[in-house]
Amino acid sequence: MLGVPKQTVSKAVKRFRELGHDGDRPRKGRKRTVNTARNRKIIKQRAERNSLVSMRKVAKETGLARESVRRIAKEHLQLQPYKLRKGQLLTEKNKQVRLERCKNLIRRHADEKLFSIQQTYNPQNSRRWSSDRPKEDAIVPRRQYPQSLMVWAGICASGKTPLIFVEKGVKINAKVYQKDILEKVVLPWSAEHFGQRRWTFQQDSAPAHSSKSTQDWIRAHFPDFIPSKEWPPYSPDLNPLDYSIWSILEARSCSKPHDNIESLKASLIKEWKRLTAEEVRAAALNFTERLKLCVGAQGGHFETT
Repeated sequence: MLGVPKQTVSKAVKRFRELGHDGDRPRKGRKRTVNTARNRKIIKQRAERNSLVSMRKVAKETGLARESVRRIAKEHLQLQPYKLRKGQLLTEKNKQVRLERCKNLIRRHADEKLFSIQQTYNPQNSRRWSSDRPKEDAIVPRRQYPQSLMVWAGICASGKTPLIFVEKGVKINAKVYQKDILEKVVLPWSAEHFGQRRWTFQQDSAPAHSSKSTQDWIRAHFPDFIPSKEWPPYSPDLNPLDYSIWSILEARSCSKPHDNIESLKASLIKEWKRLTAEEVRAAALNFTERLKLCVGAQGGHFETT
């Protein structure tokens, strides 16, 4: 014998006959939920104290499931994850200069004739949680970091140059920039592409670009250009390659990790060739609109639609 009371056995048999198993009966009333006023308050306070806090960390601190934390944050607190954009650190003086130069460029410039050249950079994958899209404080200040593989290219509304690779350890000074990039690639490409048409050369104000010898070289070889003293400082958000093309190229060529530099090069070349004329044209034609947005932001960071 098991030593179990007869009444207990009878109840177990009856429950099995009714339910088909020996578990508990379904409970009546509302299901228990973690979406309580207390938990919502805790999650909201965590996000307000540190908008960069991860939902994983909040879940660990509160003892709640990460999916529950995410659901409360999005569905009940209207918090959304926003990717942090990279941007130059702008002082008030920088903003004023950007404002004045953008106004001047709007007066003198037409998108169709702009030819832009620039090098790559790597955006970070950072997000913050907020009920409103962040503005100035969502800009991650960036400065130029050493690159193991530097890639240059030029685009205009009607085409693109070949990619130009600069090997690790090569210092891009004015002499190298003029000989290996402008003279070797840009000059012959532009002569073939534009023919007798007038076009405008645009570059940022990096030392190799703004040096007197480079400015003189460009003045002697190209029909028109934007002098370094007229280009808005700290403005990758105004360069078509920076604000559009590089991110497209990076997303496509670096979707999977590469074992070596040669593999990365091959992928970059492949995806560069696959860039459509529409993608390149859209990037170039967005330039004037961005100048206007920068003016509207008084030379500060601006949002695009």
